[in-house]
Amino acid sequence: MTTLSTFTVQDIHGQDQSLAAYEGKVLLIVNVASRCGFTSQYEGLQALQKDFAERGFAVLGFPCNQFGAQEPGDEASISSFCETRFGVTFPMFAKVDVNGSNAIPLYEWLKSSQPGLLGSEAIKWNFTKFLVDSHGTVVKRYAPNTTPQAIKADIEALL
Repeated sequence: MTTLSTFTVQDIHGQDQSLAAYEGKVLLIVNVASRCGFTSQYEGLQALQKDFAERGFAVLGFPCNQFGAQEPGDEASISSFCETRFGVTFPMFAKVDVNGSNAIPLYEWLKSSQPGLLGSEAIKWNFTKFLVDSHGTVVKRYAPNTTPQAIKADIEALL
């Protein structure tokens, strides 16, 4: 059975990162963008990270430029933006495709594990969120307009 620990991705600094490093943690995996109407959600995502990190939780951010070209920068500029504008301390990864023939395997798995509205697997926009339990199983998918605060109770229930 495929679980989160099966995947290796590149971190924001271009280093391979096995997601097995997150075994036993509850995760919120989010495709993010710096120039999106939802970019202010970085603040809420960081608040979740701060509130729950010590209890075995992490936000994982995956920059994506597939929606309105709202993440045009390189990894260095993305990292700088997140740190200086929102004080992001949660793990950030290299810019990825989440849809189409170049979608990374992690996102293919997330989408097939928790399809969206009417069974559609495609990610519709930036800040789509996937909640993964401590066993590495995707338990819920959230629309871009679902705020991090609205997910708090679901996270607490898994911790």
